[in-house]
Amino acid sequence: MNAGFEPVVDVHCLVLILGSFPSVKSREINFYYGNKQNRIWKTLGEYFDENVVDNKEEKIKFLLKNHVALWDIVKSSNIKGSGDSELLKKVDEINDIEKLLQKYPNIKKVFCNGKASEILLKKYFPNIDYIYLPSTSPANVSFSKQVWFENLDKIFKI
Repeated sequence: MNAGFEPVVDVHCLVLILGSFPSVKSREINFYYGNKQNRIWKTLGEYFDENVVDNKEEKIKFLLKNHVALWDIVKSSNIKGSGDSELLKKVDEINDIEKLLQKYPNIKKVFCNGKASEILLKKYFPNIDYIYLPSTSPANVSFSKQVWFENLDKIFKI
């Protein structure tokens, strides 16, 4: 059984980026988006005009300083690899996204990072308002940094 990570969040967060479940690389380093080819850290760093250091503690500081929460919808899975299609068949337990949003009411929007998080959010929490963003995974050839920036602007450039 593989367990996901605790959320990165505090009372100042304005947005929750919701992934699906940690990849094999992420599970190896025990933190979100551990595959160096994943575009999330580069994309967020560029958006907030900061260099994101490849260090768990510095990434947490970066996220919280910029009011970004990070979590995965799947709490546990018996997945062996990292593929979302496999994950969707092997979900054991879901994180309580509603409870997190109630505890942190400053979060204005949930951004689903990819289709798997969107599918599961719609299935388990159909009343949560969210925006789908193309997955930052290196496997996603249709990734669009511009779509990410436009949606982040809706929260951070008011």
